[in-house]
Amino acid sequence: MSKKKLAKTNDEFDRRFDDGEDIHDLVDISKARISHPGKKVRITLDVAEELVNEIDHLRAGIGVDRGALIKVWLHERVQREKELRAGR
Repeated sequence: MSKKKLAKTNDEFDRRFDDGEDIHDLVDISKARISHPGKKVRITLDVAEELVNEIDHLRAGIGVDRGALIKVWLHERVQREKELRAGR
């Protein structure tokens, strides 16, 4: 059995994944890193009910739970801020 060609772009990989293709042979894990995010810290936020409803509407559409979506958004924003500050 021959190995499939690796996806050349993120868009190609996403398209092949979205089309239901088995992507295991498309991933080159030789350069993969394992991230150890460290100790988890609990935070509490008070937000408007309408905002929570909007978040729930969005997360239902993509099939993830509220906490996971918020964590991804926080991570993305922190990375963007770090990039902006590094570019100064």
